[in-house]
Amino acid sequence: MKNPYQIGDVEVYHTTVTPDKLAQFDAGLVHPVYSTFALAKDAEWACRLFVLNMKEEGEEGIGSFVSVNHVAPAPLGSAVEIRATLQEVTGNKIVCSYQAFCGERLIAEGSQTQKIINKTKFDALIESLKGGG
Repeated sequence: MKNPYQIGDVEVYHTTVTPDKLAQFDAGLVHPVYSTFALAKDAEWACRLFVLNMKEEGEEGIGSFVSVNHVAPAPLGSAVEIRATLQEVTGNKIVCSYQAFCGERLIAEGSQTQKIINKTKFDALIESLKGGG
C-alpha cells in the first residue's frame, strides 16, 4: 500500500440523480428523490477514489463502514457533488468523511472506512465460504 495523500486531502465525485437512484423498493417508487441507499453507494465510491490511488498490485480495497446523515432531498435529474476528505490512515485502514451537495445545498454527510487487503488471500477466503464455511 502506498499513500500519496495528506490528511485533509479531498477527492470529488460528480453524479446525477437518475431513475435507478430513486427511493424505491420492490413494492415500487416511494419518492422521486435520491435514495439514502444510492447516496451511500455513491459516497462510498467518492471515498474509494483515495483507495484507487493507494492500493498496489495484488491489493484491493474493501468497505468496512459507512454512515449517512441524509438531511435534504435531491430530486430526479439533480446534479450532486460528493466531497470526500481523508481523515485517517492507520495501517491498512483508510477513514474518510464526506459531504454531498445539490448545488450549494448540503443533502448528506457521513463517514466511510475501507481497508486495503491482499487480494489473493481475500479471494481464497471468499472461495472457502462458498462451501458454507
